[in-house]
Amino acid sequence: MSYLTAAVVLVGLLCVFNLLLTFGLIRRLKQLGGAGAGHAGPPIALRPGSPVGEFAAVTLDGEQVSHDTVEGLVGFFSAGCEPCHKLIPGFTAQARAQGRQNVLAVVAGEDAEAVEALSPVARVIVEDFEGPVAGAFQNTWTPALYLLGSDHRVVAAGGRMEDLPLASTA
Repeated sequence: MSYLTAAVVLVGLLCVFNLLLTFGLIRRLKQLGGAGAGHAGPPIALRPGSPVGEFAAVTLDGEQVSHDTVEGLVGFFSAGCEPCHKLIPGFTAQARAQGRQNVLAVVAGEDAEAVEALSPVARVIVEDFEGPVAGAFQNTWTPALYLLGSDHRVVAAGGRMEDLPLASTA
């Protein structure tokens, strides 16, 4: 009987110790404010140096674009995506600095607000979530940003403007 009592006390002490460690870990994560996890960003398949797959699409202005004609800043946005809408002001500011011919915005779904904001500064394509442009970039997440070089290869990719090595517009 004394062995059983000792075992129950030991298990109880181990549970209390585990609980204290868990609370300590939670407190530590709150202190870091999520900085420990950082910005994981979207699951980007095309990494720097990767070529963009073949595609052909038509912008809302009727311009033909393909993997051979796109370079510069490329952004993927989707309807109902709050982070996408938060990113649009920074994207449009950078797009203005890059010049409309060097910026492509792909909007998945029907989002008139995003299209209206992006159209003055970027060539805009509206397509399904699994459209040809998203397929060429192997893009499954929004927002997603790519910077393409003149060789049509990915220079940088991420989910925030800060992830791309762009000159500041300030």
